[in-house]
Amino acid sequence: MAQPAPKVLAFDVFGTVVDWHGSIVAEMAVLYPQVDGDAFALAWREGYQPAMQRVREGALGWTRIDELHRLILDDLLPRFGLDGLAENERRHLNRVWHRLNPWPDVVEGLSRLKTRYTLTTLSNGNIGLLTDMAKHAGLPWDCVLSAEVFRAYKPDAAVYRGAADVFDLAPIDVMLVAAHHDDLAAARACGLQTAYVERPLEFGAAHPKDVSPRADNTLHARDFLHLAQQLGV
Repeated sequence: MAQPAPKVLAFDVFGTVVDWHGSIVAEMAVLYPQVDGDAFALAWREGYQPAMQRVREGALGWTRIDELHRLILDDLLPRFGLDGLAENERRHLNRVWHRLNPWPDVVEGLSRLKTRYTLTTLSNGNIGLLTDMAKHAGLPWDCVLSAEVFRAYKPDAAVYRGAADVFDLAPIDVMLVAAHHDDLAAARACGLQTAYVERPLEFGAAHPKDVSPRADNTLHARDFLHLAQQLGV
């Protein structure tokens, strides 16, 4: 790397660390097999950015991702014939985001990286969600940082700069690891190093992503094991 080795690796979570699409499809197959799980997962995720934008613009006060997910879900259920779900069923389904499974390389890759670097989440997910997810998936974080800490959603600069401030580091000493180029571009604008990780199946096998390298990123990795190799562990 042309830049100095980072001291902290900050990870985007949804799509980068965990397979949200595959996890939701699998749960829907068990809970509501009559529903097209692929379409349901994609529709739920499509509401994510618009819901956060309502918070960014002030149309909604500060609202945690759990509550935003529930707002999206309640709007979504009639489209899939699930408007008759009881409150306890809706609550259980909404918490599927707490039960997302990691990509196959993640736990081993994070465990290797942890031997040399401090690992933290840097996610729009709320702290309770991220903590439950870590417990469920065996994710060995040193720290759980959320947009909730900064009361701002990525790509707000307060989140990226706040991550460096938490560890009393210059932004250049923090590397954001993500599978989303817009997230990485916002982090670079705040002075962070960036590592892109390929997750071509984030939206499912029927909707493969373009994972071509971009020169602006500090590193480009096939997965977390490849990232660990590039970072010397």
